[in-house]
Parts: sequence; C-alpha cells; structure tokens
Amino acid sequence: MLRYAVIFFIIALVAALFGFGGIAASAAGIAQILFYIFIVVALISLVLSLIRR
Repeated sequence: MLRYAVIFFIIALVAALFGFGGIAASAAGIAQILFYIFIVVALISLVLSLIRR
C-alpha cells in the first residue's frame, strides 16, 4: 500500500511539472489518503503484535 502512495506522489510531481494542476491535485490527494491508511494499519499491527507477546 505504501508503494501505491509513493507511485501516486510521483505521478503528482510529474503532473505538476507539466502544469496539469487538476491531475496533480488528484494524485496527491490519493497518495495522502493511501499513506494515512498505511500508517493506521501499521500501528494496528504493531499494537496487536505487542499484545500477543
């Protein structure tokens, strides 16, 4: 999932360089949402692994 966030971030950077503002904003928004989902899932799995020990 983090890979998809990085891919959308790179797409947003390339689109911003070429001046496609709407596409860059959309790709950056998707990357941000995926990154936050990744952080939440990583924290949940960390807490669960600590509880199981």
